Amino acid sequence: MTEHQTTPSAAALLVLEDGRVFRGRSYGAQGTALGEAVFATGMTGYQETITDPSYARQLVVQTAPHIGNTGVNREDAESRRIWVAGYIVRDAARRPSNWRSERSLDEELVEQGIVGLQGVDTRAITRHLRERGAMKAGIFSGADAQRPEAELLEQVKAQAPMEGSRLAEEVSIDAAYVIDPADHGWEDEPRFSIAALDLGIKSMTPQRFAERGVKVHVLPATATLQDIQALDPDGVFMSNGPGDPATADAQVGLLRDVLDARLPFFGICFGNQILGRALGFGTYKLRYGHRGINQPVMDRRTGKVEITSQNHGFAVDAPTDGATKAPEERFGRVEVSHVSLNDDVVEGLACLDIPAFSVQYHPEAAAGPHDSAYLFDRFIDLMEAERRKPGSTDAADVSKATIDAKEAK
Repeated sequence: MTEHQTTPSAAALLVLEDGRVFRGRSYGAQGTALGEAVFATGMTGYQETITDPSYARQLVVQTAPHIGNTGVNREDAESRRIWVAGYIVRDAARRPSNWRSERSLDEELVEQGIVGLQGVDTRAITRHLRERGAMKAGIFSGADAQRPEAELLEQVKAQAPMEGSRLAEEVSIDAAYVIDPADHGWEDEPRFSIAALDLGIKSMTPQRFAERGVKVHVLPATATLQDIQALDPDGVFMSNGPGDPATADAQVGLLRDVLDARLPFFGICFGNQILGRALGFGTYKLRYGHRGINQPVMDRRTGKVEITSQNHGFAVDAPTDGATKAPEERFGRVEVSHVSLNDDVVEGLACLDIPAFSVQYHPEAAAGPHDSAYLFDRFIDLMEAERRKPGSTDAADVSKATIDAKEAK
């Protein structure tokens, strides 16, 4: 929720739900921005951060002290607009310096009406949020900053909490579109096609699939099983996105239909939480979440540690001590495949009796790191394995080709 004007830099302040106030100067547009205050620990990739739809209705505090040094450009945006409700930095660059820069970050924030705050101790804000947890907050600048603090605090408290917020439909597309492998360096015919549900998808995700020869049909968050079946896809993908997964009943129901049909499934972030719910597990809100591009995760199947890009405030509540029967018993056994090495939060699920898996982080990682890129290949392998199973058309074609080759000899 943002109300703004575009006037020269002036006094501004951040008011937290518990009454703590941080004073600085305005950055970007001026006015009022309300949302949940969270912090992101990435030292690079600020443009990818602010254009990530998963940050909808959040006031993002950057822990890196210098922001805006390389400006912004059209290529690095992860979606059609900036989604953060407000932006908080310590030292904003006075001017960008990079050969790819097209304008300053400050100019981009003004252009899109994003209210920001600069010149505050972001380390102190981060420590406060780590101790007290993510909370409702507001940025007030210009004339709004002159109002009594008690009045501003009441406005902060009156906003809706993140728990119970249904936001995926707000950030999703209205009409389907296709990402073709030929547009991303793939020279042969597509290997597979998938239906990707846009719950807040980042543009780099379908591109990573396309680079591997996968044609991606991106569908709105309101897509139905009939919409998916009409595409006759080899697999189904559910993206990252904002809001409380407890509100995603429609997507949970859709995924159960997908799993019943034994369509290979891969989910990331919000998609991981939806898989958890579809299997019958619960979800819960983390104290302050995982946000940044330096989050350590262990792949329990290989024992390898990945440094991952993450942005989530909710997690799946599932047992981490080996394979267990899914509460929705028809889906068979499931195991926690990945865990956070910071706090043991569930970071991935792998179904053992149906073709489905998910992770809580972002393997597309446009701003880096790229440790988790193998997950796209793992999904391709899963679709290949399903295609080759006896009874499938493709498996029959492969068998016939093998027989013909033997007879030719």
